[in-house]
Amino acid sequence: MSELPTKARAVIIGGGVIGCSVAYHLAKLGWQDVVLLERKQLTCGTTWHAAGLIGQLRATLNMTQLAKYSAELYGTLEAETGVATGFKQNGSLSVALTEERLEELKRGASMAKTFGLEVEVLTPDDVNAAYPLLSLEGVTGGVFLPKDGQADPANIALALAKGARQKGVKVFEQTKVTAIEQAGGRVTGVVTDKGRIEAEVVVNCAGMWGREVGRLAGVDVPLQACEHFYIVTENIPDLPRDLPVLRIPDECAYYKEDAGKILLGAFEPLAKPWGMEGIAEDFCFDQLPEDFDHFAPILEDAVARLPILETAGIHTFFNGPESFTPDDRYLLGEAPELRNFFVAAGFNSVGIQSAGGAGKALAEWMDAGEPPFDLWDVDIRRMQPFQNNRTYLYERAKESLGLLYADHFPYRQFATARGVRHSPLHERLAERGAGPL
Repeated sequence: MSELPTKARAVIIGGGVIGCSVAYHLAKLGWQDVVLLERKQLTCGTTWHAAGLIGQLRATLNMTQLAKYSAELYGTLEAETGVATGFKQNGSLSVALTEERLEELKRGASMAKTFGLEVEVLTPDDVNAAYPLLSLEGVTGGVFLPKDGQADPANIALALAKGARQKGVKVFEQTKVTAIEQAGGRVTGVVTDKGRIEAEVVVNCAGMWGREVGRLAGVDVPLQACEHFYIVTENIPDLPRDLPVLRIPDECAYYKEDAGKILLGAFEPLAKPWGMEGIAEDFCFDQLPEDFDHFAPILEDAVARLPILETAGIHTFFNGPESFTPDDRYLLGEAPELRNFFVAAGFNSVGIQSAGGAGKALAEWMDAGEPPFDLWDVDIRRMQPFQNNRTYLYERAKESLGLLYADHFPYRQFATARGVRHSPLHERLAERGAGPL
């Protein structure tokens, strides 16, 4: 391994998929002297155990464009770098079990058409044709996006890292950042356990360590790790390899075909925050303790929904940490507290599908000195200081994880971590008996 440089134009902290993506896209823009630092090994935090679902439809046009770019990039990375990414466009099928959910899916389908995505609204019979293993009990319809797909998350990151190296980026594993230096309101460098690097720009891509890295710089990065569960079955004979990714939000579940097996994961309504006392120094490719009781209701619904699971053995019961933000949107951009200190973290379990586009957008932001287009949906400047409070994050994270599959309707209000801020009229209204409905 080459010696740690003493100067760099950009230092990226974190070797997960987003850190590798930022490095790759900076190099594509022609940046020289880019250094990526990883505390242990590339992908060893969350990326390695992600489910690898590649969806493209998001809540707004700009977020959809970023996810769409990710899918396009992942489709070419293997040819560019020689690293097999496992990317396949097998499509995604979202199934409704209520009329209200079907209306939401149809609304999403109309948005998808407006955003330039291919999309089909399906009847229950169409759903059966698209996914014959599925029980149609209670199914009211569905939506199919044929250009969605899945990939191997770790290899996506490793392909991005290789592409970055090929363009001159220096990657250092087993190198922990211990301090972030600043002067005159802007970042000036980092101190690691291997030495100091003077830097023009520093990027916090530290994932579930992002809040702690932010604190080194005096920057609020409000995110909280939660336990995220999935199971992988034993091999299922004659399982079709072209099954689409299946999402059943009314049962909080998603399914994907995985090398002849079924992977079943969940976004349950009440999550389990993790790491409140800090993350162990030696955490690297680690799993969290099983909690079968927590996952059992999801599995019971899944066996009824996919009867083939009733006779399939469980090969893996996995529990691993992923980071979530107070409003279920990731954190991107230059920190308001410190010039030239950028953040890309807190991806709320959509990091793989977001990383390509988010990495490109942030690299262009750094290069031009301003966002390439309106990124306020994810701009870190939207966050308020009180949202970095540990108790607040603990309470809100319980709700944030499940929002991905919650009913999405305009002006939805959060139920957790309320009462932090009050209006000037709050006390008078309370005196007169006003309260929540």
